[in-house]
This record gives sequence, C-alpha cells and structure tokens, in this order.
Amino acid sequence: MRFFTSLRAVLYVLFLGLLSFGTQAQSGALSDVAFMKGHWLGTFNGGPIEAFWAAPAGDNLTGFMRMMKDNKVTMYEMLVFEQTEQGPIVLVKHFKPGLVAMEEKEISDRYRFIEAKKNQALFEKSDGAVRIIYELRTPNQLVIQRGKQEGGKWIFADLFVFARQ
Repeated sequence: MRFFTSLRAVLYVLFLGLLSFGTQAQSGALSDVAFMKGHWLGTFNGGPIEAFWAAPAGDNLTGFMRMMKDNKVTMYEMLVFEQTEQGPIVLVKHFKPGLVAMEEKEISDRYRFIEAKKNQALFEKSDGAVRIIYELRTPNQLVIQRGKQEGGKWIFADLFVFARQ
C-alpha cells in the first residue's frame, strides 16, 4: 500500500511538471525573439558569416544566414520563427551554393520554444538532441549557442557570435 501511495505521489508531481511545461511553452511569443532584428556580421570556420532578421510581423519573424570562405558561399540558412498555439517554433532549412536544399523538400529542422528571459530565448530540436539559445549579450552583440547533453546536464557553447551592422 505504501508503494502505491509513493507511486501516486510521484505520478502527481510528474503530471504537475507536464502541466507547467505545457503552460510555459504556450506563454512564448514572437516578441521573445524580437531582439534579434537587424543586420549582423561574424566569422565562422575561417570565413565571414552574415545574418539578417526582420522584425516580427503577423505570425512570423524571418531571417537568413550566409556563410562564406575564400570569397565563396559555403552555405545559406533560412530561419522562420512562427507563432503557434503552443508558442513559437523555429523552422530551419539549409542550402548549398546554387540554392540546392540540404534537407528534403518537405523537411526542415524544427525547434520548439522552451523558455525566454530578457534578450534570450531557448529552443529545443524536435528530436530533443540539441538546444539553441539566441541571446543579445549587449545591444551590439548577438550570440547563438548550441547545447547538448553531457552527464545529464545541458552544456552550451557559442556557435555564432555576431556584431550589429
């Protein structure tokens, strides 16, 4: 009997956690990522990387990144933040030079909203393997961090560091 009481308590706590998780995701809005708006430059893999994000409009915020090396494009990345009933999601497609899609036509990487703080938003890839933090560290520095689980904890490292243009 004691086992079932303990089990019931554990299940109740898990249920409350799921409820609060769902509420948290629903509280997200495109305004949580509006800080990204603008034109940004940085370096990545020995070449320049350029990004532009438009201001949120309607149910989306749209952006792109262009990565180059030796004065030639190495990859384009299209990013769309869309508002859903569960909160914002991020859809990402990658393209090789010639605008050749790296993902299948109907497929895009998909990230769901986890939480936001002032000038920072956290998203998780649909398979749960990767988390991304978008952060405005200063008015003129935008950083995108990629996180992965190590030893049961999320470890983040700067992926792209941009300066406002």
